Amino acid sequence: MITNPLTLLRHAQKHGYAVPAFNVNHLETILAVMDAAVEMQSPVILETSEGGVQYAGMSMLIAMVKAASERPVPVVLHLDHGKDLPLIKQAIETGYTSVMIDASEYPFEENVRRTRQVVAWARAKGVMVEAELGRIGGTEDLVHTSKKEAFFTDPDEAKTFVRESECDTLAIAIGTHHGAMKFSGNTHLDIERLKKIRALVDVPLVLHGASGVREDIVALVKRFGGELAEARGVLDEDIALAVQNGITKINIDTDLRLGFSAGLREAVAEHPNWFDPRKLFEPGRTLMKEIAKQKMELMGSKGKA
Repeated sequence: MITNPLTLLRHAQKHGYAVPAFNVNHLETILAVMDAAVEMQSPVILETSEGGVQYAGMSMLIAMVKAASERPVPVVLHLDHGKDLPLIKQAIETGYTSVMIDASEYPFEENVRRTRQVVAWARAKGVMVEAELGRIGGTEDLVHTSKKEAFFTDPDEAKTFVRESECDTLAIAIGTHHGAMKFSGNTHLDIERLKKIRALVDVPLVLHGASGVREDIVALVKRFGGELAEARGVLDEDIALAVQNGITKINIDTDLRLGFSAGLREAVAEHPNWFDPRKLFEPGRTLMKEIAKQKMELMGSKGKA
């Protein structure tokens, strides 16, 4: 069931858990995530990137999510990393219940200005607005930030930004990265910075680039011909600490991509006589479901539907 996203996140903030937000681009991912949510009785955010919209079309994605939301768990439809203002406006007007304006590459004042514009559009439709302050490194779909361009969120700036932009939720940079190749050394998040931001900012906080890049999934991809150099993700213990210290929405994309790729590669290699796409996709869908369930357990959203 489609639910009010801000009410959902405020509940998570009050009760000390995080709502998992999964990027979805096609039917198999939506089905896998929704099956996991129903089994775990977890609320879930289904989000589409601008690249996902280019791939499947906004109307198709909205229709699939609306059909999936007939299942008996709370569902939010969210536009992830919106940079194109006309596209964000279209999402607000055509059925998204939450949108992100990512103007983090601009100077502070321009970030505030663009965020306030989106907030004005969204308020008229009852749509939640997520903004970003600080820049998360890495590459995901149409989002790319080099190591040189990435920087952490300043706690005092976060307080000012939320007040001036009037955003509903804030994505912060505390050490996560987009993509599968997140880290080359130790992989710990700046939890002390998170604590300072949480003390100064009242809105729900969001963590992007939080996939764990499981070693067993990476090994399966490589076993069946995939090439992933030094793929390494965020530690489960860091995710747990982030939730304990105030993160209430966590985005997952890479883990599902790897799971689907691993299952599909295995199916093609092990079953050369299969030609039905439904059978070829089934192992990948099963792996994505298992990954989604593990994330719900980790974030504490199990049983919160």
